[in-house]
Amino acid sequence: MIIAIFPHSQKKESKHLAIGIQEYLTARGATVVAEDDVAEEIGATPISKVPEEQIEFLLSMGGDGTILGLVHKYIHLDAAIVGINLGHLGFMADIPVSEIYPSLQDLILGHYTIDERITLEGILADGEKNFAVNDIVIHRGKNPCLVEMAIHVEGTYLNTFVADGLILATPNGSTAYSLAAGGPIVTPDQNALILTPISPHTISNRPIVLSSDQEIQIQYLSNYDPLEVSADGITRHELHTGDVLKVKQSEKSFRLVNLTRHDYFSTLRTKLGWAGKLR
Repeated sequence: MIIAIFPHSQKKESKHLAIGIQEYLTARGATVVAEDDVAEEIGATPISKVPEEQIEFLLSMGGDGTILGLVHKYIHLDAAIVGINLGHLGFMADIPVSEIYPSLQDLILGHYTIDERITLEGILADGEKNFAVNDIVIHRGKNPCLVEMAIHVEGTYLNTFVADGLILATPNGSTAYSLAAGGPIVTPDQNALILTPISPHTISNRPIVLSSDQEIQIQYLSNYDPLEVSADGITRHELHTGDVLKVKQSEKSFRLVNLTRHDYFSTLRTKLGWAGKLR
């Protein structure tokens, strides 16, 4: 078993924890690799020394943003993500520091499942493609006013939104920007796409949940500066007047390790601070 470990470069405790994790996994027969510039420091094998396609797990140490960065950087790999939470509001990085070693033991013993979560592909007017685990966001950018965007679903007109922008989110991303903009929480096992307007001018413009097998077309109508298009807040492009952005489900899935000691609903309750109880 080859496990790649990625300590967070800006968190002091991360490399110290990474050394302990490397020693723990190595002692149990795993080959631990890390990016070449940190491998020696934590006692791991440089990632360049192993066939990348043989890496089974990517162990992320940080928060959800760290996971998104890893998935984008290693999009060519089929490895599953294991998330250790060194941040705050982590829905994907759901292993707390206090449970690192019991969780790693579960991983070694095979006491886990792998969630295959849908991702998005955005196709720009010039044919360039964007990949997103959480969301593709179209925002007014430098424009000081609301902008108009016409939406078609599988070629059928849905509506023209006058708003700050639009969020097209996966169920995995429904608890990210879409939630902050008033979108619904959708469990990550659903094959759905959430369209959430950002600060729409008309109060009746509400979020809508669509089937993930439907292609969404967004056309920029206003004669203002280009809109900003971002995928997971990582890649950025522009949408010019008259341009159409096509968004559909990607053929690549987001593979997240689900350990038996954790479940989605307990994570949801904890991260959102729900305090409800049975009476």
